[in-house]
Amino acid sequence: MWKIGVKIDENRIDGDLERFKKDLESFQRLNIEAVEIPVHSIDAVRFGKINNDVLKQLRKILNDFNFEYTVHCPNFLNLMDEDANIHMAVIKSSLEFTVEIGAKVFVYHPGRFIPEEKFFMNLKYPKKTEQERLMDKEREFIQKVADEFKEVTICMENARPYLGSSPYCYAEKISELKSQVLNINRDNVRINLDLGHLYLSSNFYKFDPVEELIKIRDLIAHCHIHDNFGKASYFNEKQQSQLIPFGKGASHMPIGWGIIPFETILKTFSYNYRGIFIMEIRSRYFKYMNESQKNLIKIISKLAHDN
Repeated sequence: MWKIGVKIDENRIDGDLERFKKDLESFQRLNIEAVEIPVHSIDAVRFGKINNDVLKQLRKILNDFNFEYTVHCPNFLNLMDEDANIHMAVIKSSLEFTVEIGAKVFVYHPGRFIPEEKFFMNLKYPKKTEQERLMDKEREFIQKVADEFKEVTICMENARPYLGSSPYCYAEKISELKSQVLNINRDNVRINLDLGHLYLSSNFYKFDPVEELIKIRDLIAHCHIHDNFGKASYFNEKQQSQLIPFGKGASHMPIGWGIIPFETILKTFSYNYRGIFIMEIRSRYFKYMNESQKNLIKIISKLAHDN
């Protein structure tokens, strides 16, 4: 049976280690097996350097639990950014943090030609030659850190689409993410499949998610799982209570609350999958984590039986 984990919600924790510990206690009562820690949820990196005070406190907390840990990059990390030095410092410090807490997986958001925080500026979409330059830049950076941190598997995550702003990131399309991973050509660089993002993209770009997954199933080393209704939203549509009635956005709902055909999609690669299923649920649904877990167990138990 595959391990089931939970991602710490950065907005819920917001740097509060006491709240972080209480959430770990909650996960322990649910018999959760793994926890994904966003670097930015606990201020583990400050201005490109590890926050040693936080690291010291964190070690004491983690010693009281037996979870398997994975790490998530800061959301604004973008190796295509003009200020390359700070972004390289952030990813290196984040990987150092990953090693320090004994984690083996680091989730990385691929570079964005136009980052979300700049959508409102109506920036021009880069020409093909500029896209290629930015992807070369990202590829070289990832190769460097992959060589330096060989004990960590860097898992590049497929991106969600946005109405009016896509394609802002090549990783919205599975085929392009696959090409970048293969071109990086490092054994410890793989794909983090985000099933919620995949379902949104499949509807937005009109592709069959199963057919796309067949192309990358041997590259999947990690998995984020959450539910939605498959309808993309605009980048500035953030209020979940306003989006849910219309089924819009990457709502990160508990498993079973949306319409993603998890069993159909998961059986495409589950036979060969050795990673963790991380439930990436918004903090507003925290009290429904157990329900999400039970629904996921039903799905993967059937898959395990069928395999």
